[in-house]
Amino acid sequence: MKKFSLIILFLAAGFVTLAQDFDKNIATARSTYSSGNLQDSRFAMEQALRDLDMAIGKEVLKVLPTKLGSLAVVEKEDNVTGTGNYVGLYVQRYYGADPKKGSIEIINNSPMINSLNAILSMPVIGGMMRDENQKMVKIQGYKSILTKQVNSETGKTNYELQIPMNNTLVTVKMDDSNEGEITAAANTIPLSKIVQMAQ
Repeated sequence: MKKFSLIILFLAAGFVTLAQDFDKNIATARSTYSSGNLQDSRFAMEQALRDLDMAIGKEVLKVLPTKLGSLAVVEKEDNVTGTGNYVGLYVQRYYGADPKKGSIEIINNSPMINSLNAILSMPVIGGMMRDENQKMVKIQGYKSILTKQVNSETGKTNYELQIPMNNTLVTVKMDDSNEGEITAAANTIPLSKIVQMAQ
């Protein structure tokens, strides 16, 4: 709980505009709640959660690597959103350019988490659902699913690595790559920091 409080304080200090919106939404939620307008109070709380997710997302971007393997970051395409609902935090960062690109996507409360965790925790189910293009790997101690996709037109091999961590899903994608390249790149991502910030 202390860590969560410190993260909240740190984020509030770094994002004055977001903090002002957050404070305004909290004040609106309180006043509408006091007046019995529960629907508007809920809406204001959802807006406050969205603002908080946005602030956290901007902090997550700061800890992501500037290179994914040999691919340089494309900062102008960074995407951070907060929905304040079932799927909260969403962060996406792109690397490289055509024909060799990559990306890191972070989703908090992803609907896919339960399915992935079931596959990873029960080998029998995982064995029935996977094909020869999927395999389980460990990245920084986290069980993950690596999927190989061969582009029938170009003949190039693309990889997708899904790393579920509690209620956060990190997905790494690399075009025209190999298994060693994507796993090495994924090992440069500070996963423990991300999961701590995203919780």
